[in-house]
Amino acid sequence: MTVKTRILVALAAAALLAGAALFYVARTSTPPSAAQVPRMASVAPPDDGVDRRSLQVLTNGVLGWASATDPHSPRGLSTVRCDRAYQAARTVACLRPVDALVGTKLSLLDIKDNEIKSVPLTGFPNRLKVSASGRMVSWTVFLDGHSYATTGFSTQTGILDTKTDAVVHSLEEFAATVEGKPHQAVDFNYWGVTFTADDNRFYATLGTGGKRYLVEGDLAARTVRTLTANVECPSLSPDGKRIAYKSAIDADPKKGWRLSVMDLSTLSSTPLGETRSVDDQAIWLDDATVAYALQRDDGVNDVWSISADGSGQPKLVVEGANSPSLTH
Repeated sequence: MTVKTRILVALAAAALLAGAALFYVARTSTPPSAAQVPRMASVAPPDDGVDRRSLQVLTNGVLGWASATDPHSPRGLSTVRCDRAYQAARTVACLRPVDALVGTKLSLLDIKDNEIKSVPLTGFPNRLKVSASGRMVSWTVFLDGHSYATTGFSTQTGILDTKTDAVVHSLEEFAATVEGKPHQAVDFNYWGVTFTADDNRFYATLGTGGKRYLVEGDLAARTVRTLTANVECPSLSPDGKRIAYKSAIDADPKKGWRLSVMDLSTLSSTPLGETRSVDDQAIWLDDATVAYALQRDDGVNDVWSISADGSGQPKLVVEGANSPSLTH
């Protein structure tokens, strides 16, 4: 064999080994915490004192679930894609685009991820909530704009009663009392609904006249009334006595938001230990802890938690995920 031939053979062998190495890296670079497995019905964990709470989350837009207590535990993935998701009492809701021209729909899924009900919507998916009973579903879409930090955006917030199939297409249909007086304006925008235990009353955000109000609503009466200002994306605590929410710094969303908790009986607030700007509708892991998604500089989201009493430091709950909701 000539020297030239030997060189060519050696180069070919090196290329083959390099290709094999790249194939191995590609096959093994998928995070071991993600597994494509079917969604299973919730099963009560054994009573052994171990906390096995889990979260439904979106991982790169794919519906799945992960541990609420161990960020390094295995993660399950379905085949369903959502822009926003939420579940409670086995009602699984998913907001997903239908076409490139802002066609969107709300999908309700069964335990096998089959669509059992849908509501056609127009706009860009933004917020989604299911009441604790699983009966009421609320959504918010952007009709114009993509951020609450900008001016001139327009939203539409609706509610579905899964028991009667009744749909409130927009909360702007409701009679509003603003700062004690009946009021309606063309700049009304609602977003971020959270339901009380009776599935009739709710809290939400109303933006109008340059202010952002916490409102209390009554579905049966089709009314809302403002309670206080500079409150966005409320989330009611399991005991029904407090809300977690985001508050614009100096009442200016362009400066970012501070995650806080408000006592509804006194309307007094406590800023939480998370000092980074949180643009999300937080959830409650229990009466003492809230969780939320926080976007990194590269656009990837992680789920974090923080104590609801203002103490402690943020803890990473699920890496590379957003849109969390507690499953059990």
